[in-house]
Amino acid sequence: MKHDEPSRTETSRTGVVEWYDDKMETSFSNVINVQATREQIEIFFGITRSWNADADSVMRIDLNHRQILTPYAAKRLSRVLSDVLNTYESRHGVLKVDE
Repeated sequence: MKHDEPSRTETSRTGVVEWYDDKMETSFSNVINVQATREQIEIFFGITRSWNADADSVMRIDLNHRQILTPYAAKRLSRVLSDVLNTYESRHGVLKVDE
């Protein structure tokens, strides 16, 4: 796909959605944090600077992006991520993470 040609997604609600990636940026994060108010949900993305963090040390995180969502968009994101992770785990095994 060329950068000036959108990819298309068929949807039952709106017909067709065109995704343009010519201004898209890609970054890596291995740490996230979330906070919320009545009007918005904020997701913070970052990278840990701690090499061998133990229980008594301070974990340093370089925050590189904050995404602000409406509660409705956050709910849709939650559902989509859940579906994607369920599919991933059915193919590759259950992911065990600390709660």
